Amino acid sequence: MIAALGRHIIADFYDCDRECLNNTEKIQYHMQKAAIISGAHIVTSSFHTFMPYGVSGAVIISESHLAIHTWPEYGYASVDLYTCGDHVDPEKAFEYLKYAFKSGKIEKEEHLRGNFEILGIKQSSLSENKKIGVKVC
Repeated sequence: MIAALGRHIIADFYDCDRECLNNTEKIQYHMQKAAIISGAHIVTSSFHTFMPYGVSGAVIISESHLAIHTWPEYGYASVDLYTCGDHVDPEKAFEYLKYAFKSGKIEKEEHLRGNFEILGIKQSSLSENKKIGVKVC
C-alpha cells in the first residue's frame, strides 16, 4: 500500500506515431484501455480535435483521471496519469501508452500526492473506512 492518497505520473512521449496522435478516436480508445489496464473504473471521458491537428482529452475515473494533449506535428504527447487508492496502478497505464503510441523516447516523473504523514492519516483508519463502506478513492 502506498503512503499517500494518490500517485501522479507525468510523462512526455517523444517520437510517437504521428498519425495516431492526430486520431481522436484512437487516442480515446488507448486512454480508456490504459485506464482499464491500470484497474481503474471509468466514469466518463471527453476528447477534442483541434484544427489543423492535435487532440486533447481526459478519462475521468472513480480514482481521479488520465489526461493527454498531443502535438502530432512534433510526434509528441504529454500525459498525466493521476490515480488514488491502492488498487489502481498508473504504471500499467504508462507502459501500455508507451507501446500504443510507439514512443521512441520518454521522460517520466512520479509524485506521491497527499502524503499520509503530513495529513495525519494512519493506514489503519483507511482500512477501517473500507470495512464500513466509506469511499476511499
